[in-house]
Amino acid sequence: MPTQPALKAVTLWLVTCCILILLMAVIGAITRLTESGLSITQWEPIKGTLPPLNDAAWNEAFELYKATPQFAGIHEGMNLDEFKGIYFWEWIHRLWGRLIGLAFALPLLIFWIKGMIPRGYKLPLLGILALGGLQGFIGWFMVQSGLQPGQVSVSPHRLALHLSVAIIIYACIQWQIMRLHAQRLVLSKPYSWCLHRHSLFTLALLAITIVWGAFTAGLDAGKIYNSFPLMDGHIIPPDFNAIIPWINNIISNPSAVQFIHRVLATITFILTASLAWRLRAIAPRLSIALLCIIILQYILGVVTVLTGAHIVPAALHQANAIVALTCILGSLFIARQKKID
Repeated sequence: MPTQPALKAVTLWLVTCCILILLMAVIGAITRLTESGLSITQWEPIKGTLPPLNDAAWNEAFELYKATPQFAGIHEGMNLDEFKGIYFWEWIHRLWGRLIGLAFALPLLIFWIKGMIPRGYKLPLLGILALGGLQGFIGWFMVQSGLQPGQVSVSPHRLALHLSVAIIIYACIQWQIMRLHAQRLVLSKPYSWCLHRHSLFTLALLAITIVWGAFTAGLDAGKIYNSFPLMDGHIIPPDFNAIIPWINNIISNPSAVQFIHRVLATITFILTASLAWRLRAIAPRLSIALLCIIILQYILGVVTVLTGAHIVPAALHQANAIVALTCILGSLFIARQKKID
C-alpha cells in the first residue's frame, strides 16, 4: 500500500488534470465561438506543436486556410493579421490538449514505476489514458467534417461527441479522486437508495443537457431567439418542425435544438435544486455549493441567450456546467457509501 505522501501526490496529480480539462472547456468554447476551429487544416501531432515562426510559414498556413469552404463562406476578405487571431485559438486548443496528455501520461508512468499507484487504480487510469488518446483522434475527426466541400463549420454531432468524451474523461478522473478520499468520508446517515437514484437521474439529465448545449453551439442556435423566457413571443418556436422528417429537428434544426436545450436546462435546474435540498443534512457544504452553482448556471444560460451567445457568458456557461457535474458526482459518490461509525 502506498504511503500517505504518495497518495497525496497522486491526488494532486489527478486534481491538476481536472483543472486542465476545465480550462480546456473554456478554450474550446472560445475556439468555437470565434470560428477558429478550422484555421489549422492539417493534423501534425509533433510538428504542429509550434506555430508558424516566420512570414513564409504564416503565408503557407493562410493559403491552406483560403482553400477551405469556411474561408469562402464566412471569412472571405480576411487579412493575414485577422487569420493569426483565429489561428491562435485553434493552436492553443490543440497545444492544451497535448499538455493534458503529457500531464496525465508522464506522471502515470513515473508513479507506476515507483509503485505509488494504489491497488485497484491501475486499470481505471489506463482506461482514462486510452480515452485521452481516442479524444485526440475524435478532435481531428471533428475538424475533418468542417473541411469537406460545402461545409463552413464542423459537424455539430461530432462536436457533441468531442465534448461528451471530454466530460467522460473528466468524470472518470474525478471519480478516482473521490475514491482516494473515501476513507476520510464521514456520513451522518447510512446509505440511501433514494439519494443514489436522485443523484444518478440528475447526473444523467445534466449530461444530456450538456450534449444539447453542444448541438446548440455547433448549429449557432444561441444566436437566434435571443429573448427569455419566451422565444420571440412564442413558447415553442414556430419553425420547430421546419425539417422533414420531424425526428431530425431535435438535433439538426437550430430553433428546435435551442428550445429543447432550454427545456432540459429548466428540468435539470429543478432536479438539481431538489438534490441540493436533499443533501442538506448529509453534506451541508456540498448542498450549498451545488445550489449556488446550479443557480449561477441557469443565470449564465439566460445571459448567453440574451446576448446572442457572447463569448464571455457562453464560455463560462460551459465551464460552470462541468463544475456542476463535479458536485453531482460528489453527491452520487456519497450516496454509494455506507455509514462510517
